[in-house]
Amino acid sequence: MAKAKVLLKDELFNIETISVLSRAIKREYKPLDEIAFIDEIVTPFYKYELKERIYWISEVIKRHLPDSYVESVNILLDSLKETDGEGMFAFSSYPDFVAKNGCNQEHLDFSLDMLGEFTKMFSAEFAIRFFINNFPEVTYKKMIEWSLSNNVHQRRLASEGLRPKLPWAKGISFDIKKGLKPLDNLYYDNERYVTRSVANHLNDISKIDPELVLSILHKWKKSNKQNTKEMEYIISHSLRTLVKKGHKETLEFLGYSYSPNIVISNIFIENPNISIGDSIQFSFDVNALKEEQLVIDFMIIYPTIKNRKSSKVFKIKKIILKKDNSVKISKRHAFKVITTKKLYSGEHSLVIQINGKEYGREVFNLSVE
Repeated sequence: MAKAKVLLKDELFNIETISVLSRAIKREYKPLDEIAFIDEIVTPFYKYELKERIYWISEVIKRHLPDSYVESVNILLDSLKETDGEGMFAFSSYPDFVAKNGCNQEHLDFSLDMLGEFTKMFSAEFAIRFFINNFPEVTYKKMIEWSLSNNVHQRRLASEGLRPKLPWAKGISFDIKKGLKPLDNLYYDNERYVTRSVANHLNDISKIDPELVLSILHKWKKSNKQNTKEMEYIISHSLRTLVKKGHKETLEFLGYSYSPNIVISNIFIENPNISIGDSIQFSFDVNALKEEQLVIDFMIIYPTIKNRKSSKVFKIKKIILKKDNSVKISKRHAFKVITTKKLYSGEHSLVIQINGKEYGREVFNLSVE
């Protein structure tokens, strides 16, 4: 019999990992009642999702540590000294503890310093956003400081924490142009961990102000501070949403024609009637009437409730096609039950998209029952 799949929340947060957390805190705070501490945390886990478990742990920590916020945070900081990586995700509640209990004028500088320490082990990108909203100038000054840090995690936080559309995070009200200042110190970083965050940050901004992103990338590219290969990565990753949207100026910036001289033919879906868990297999031909640089994508248009539609673009490949040459594209796309998008039965559309423009579509039917 196949083993039941272990959910990520149960893999990261369970009695074993919480016991690791408890022992680490007990080393620094002898009055901790470990049995009561572990039991209070673990008992209601069944009703909490992953992030909710992080928040819950920080609440329980507060009830079991001294009333003094500063004393408690120092205990948490010292508890990390002898940890060896085992069960470390349970410690990700520490930044949340700081955000909930230390985002105030009295403890502002201390709390920001502590987030700078905790982020070295588990990112404080969610916690810092409480400080950005409540103490924007002091926090911004600290993030400029982190953008020049010798620690790669602090440098990343300087970008990631200020992202306008950071997934699953608290929204922030902060001037996106001002938030670009730390990125001017980070785009020529030698760590992909940092430059990926920079590119994701720009991709967020591209959904608000595409022209601003293009001007920033042009300036950075011209500076020659970053090596060519990594600069190409930053540009590509920053502009991925605009490419999928067929943004004309972006395509031209990347060297693509907005109206390539091509012919698309033989669009074919092998299995136009599928059920959830199946994949559609489709193919089509691309012929170039002159040499063209192409970004080949496909879009799925989904039915939703109330007869509305939603869509999502998926990548296939980038190619350079010589004049009078052709290429056959074949692709398989799976339809699975996922938590981030609800699928509905009914007619769907497959759209072939090249350099951001539609070049034909076919319909297929999905049953989710």
